[in-house]
Amino acid sequence: MAKSISVAPPQSNRMQQSIRDFPLWIVIIAVILAVGGLYALSKPEIRGYYANALSFIIPGAWITLQVTFLSYLLALIIGLFVGLMRLSANPILFHVATVYVEVMRGLPMLVIVLYAGFVVRPLLRDATGGLIDPSMMTGAIVGLGVGYGAFLSEVFRSGIQSISKGQIEAARSLGMTYTQAMIHVILPQAIRIILPPLGNDLIALLKDSALVAVLAIPDTLQLGRLWISRTFRAIEGYNTVALFYLGMTVMLSLIVGMIERRVRTGGH
Repeated sequence: MAKSISVAPPQSNRMQQSIRDFPLWIVIIAVILAVGGLYALSKPEIRGYYANALSFIIPGAWITLQVTFLSYLLALIIGLFVGLMRLSANPILFHVATVYVEVMRGLPMLVIVLYAGFVVRPLLRDATGGLIDPSMMTGAIVGLGVGYGAFLSEVFRSGIQSISKGQIEAARSLGMTYTQAMIHVILPQAIRIILPPLGNDLIALLKDSALVAVLAIPDTLQLGRLWISRTFRAIEGYNTVALFYLGMTVMLSLIVGMIERRVRTGGH
């Protein structure tokens, strides 16, 4: 006797997907923060410290965002070109790109930032007789951008390799050059595939931007450390710093998620 197979109606599937896509994790974080906030507000002395720390650290958040997005833009440019070099049939381009990727991925990001700030900057200033004297913030942005460029190059490389070779052959048969085929056919498809890892790297870079504090750049972490050194209130200071980074990463995660959904659904 044949067994009947029950199939869930489309409406039920849509409801389950909606429940699954609901950002419950944000609700949990919000509840935890609300409980902590209510406790802090119930203590006038603690409330004053948090308010003072908040006003002191806010300017650093803008520095953090500036460093993050400028470094990421540089990393995207480097990553795209190095990724294409890693796919090149030219052995010189391939090996130069491979050396860069392996060296950058083999060094801690903190070492790269310190090297950019305290080694590359002075060497560049001395070599040009002071004509080129980049600021410490410029060195930090370049350091993070060069470091993350190695990781993004592998993301671009894997995304391009995931596209069938028949696509570029078809584009070439239509009269496109290799560059035109790559720009108009391959890269648009590859970017849709690699968008999630690109978003993850942006969030990781936002957190790693705290490393620029070692160069005395007044970002979120550095201002938090200065406030703590003046008030000796480490709990309130580091809690405020942590909340700033958590808030920025959560907002960035939501924006990246929205972009991914729009790309996945074709912009609808």
